[in-house]
Amino acid sequence: MKFARIVFYCAGTWGVLVIVPMYFLFSKIGQYSPPPATHPEIYYGFVGVTLAWQFVFFLIATNPARFRPMIVAAVFEKLSYVAAVVILYARNEITGVQSSTAVPDASLGLLFVIGFLKMRPFTPAITARVNQNIRPA
Repeated sequence: MKFARIVFYCAGTWGVLVIVPMYFLFSKIGQYSPPPATHPEIYYGFVGVTLAWQFVFFLIATNPARFRPMIVAAVFEKLSYVAAVVILYARNEITGVQSSTAVPDASLGLLFVIGFLKMRPFTPAITARVNQNIRPA
């Protein structure tokens, strides 16, 4: 469980550090990678939903065994972006440099799967016994 806890804390921290600046980069995106975005509601919607997922990662990190079913959704969140990038690259719609943005998500998706497989499912009875043993005197 310690492995998953570390992975999800790191994923959430990385995500916040990468996503928050995007709130201030809308006008720059078109300059760096023309044409300019024409639908700010889609752009900011993507940024907001992605930022929300970082807080889901922090929540999972608090107790990965308890939130183990959410890890499946977290894997899908990461790998759906990777799949989209792979398809766009295969269709020559993005460059190799642009496709490299999927590397962190692919890596985290793989680490999420490893964390999921390494831990046992959550059982409240075991957790209750563990909590009894760590109560302060």
